[in-house]
Amino acid sequence: MQKLEQLLDRVGDLAHQNERVSIEMVIDSIGSRSFGPLLMLIGITLFSPLSGIPGMSFFMGSFVLLVAVQMLIGRKNLWLPHFILNRSIEHSKLQKALAWLSKPARGIDRILKPRLTFLVHRGGSYAIAALCVVVGFFMPFMELVPFSSSAAGLSLLILGLSLMAHDGLLALLAIIIFSATFSLIAVNLL
Repeated sequence: MQKLEQLLDRVGDLAHQNERVSIEMVIDSIGSRSFGPLLMLIGITLFSPLSGIPGMSFFMGSFVLLVAVQMLIGRKNLWLPHFILNRSIEHSKLQKALAWLSKPARGIDRILKPRLTFLVHRGGSYAIAALCVVVGFFMPFMELVPFSSSAAGLSLLILGLSLMAHDGLLALLAIIIFSATFSLIAVNLL
């Protein structure tokens, strides 16, 4: 089980050692278990007011597909295009963000624990990846239904946490939120 606070500490170490921190550096420090944290990042972006930007759902849907397909084919390490890997942030801005996230991370870590691990290992992780593929395909339609991309973002955030903490109960919660979101989309578009 990987704790969220430990993950933030690793990224914080990068901020102390480098003037700018790139996405590639962050992924290298996280290691082969970068799928969960990346789903969390996508989820946070979609759950935030940024999801209201026109085209954001389509862009994030493409990103979800990129991550989910790699999970499905069993890649151990995440591959991203160089133009994404080379994006960087100043260490001072990253340190401020990490300081702001540290308190919520401690609270979240207290709640997370390995439960129903069969839902996030082997076959369960493939089911999660398949679900993320479906979400990625539906993302463009979510621009047509208010708040649906925010609900999908919350689900992706929870799925990312469940993969990191081996918490199948969280995965079930995310599946319930996804189901409600898809029902909302179907009712509004049909």
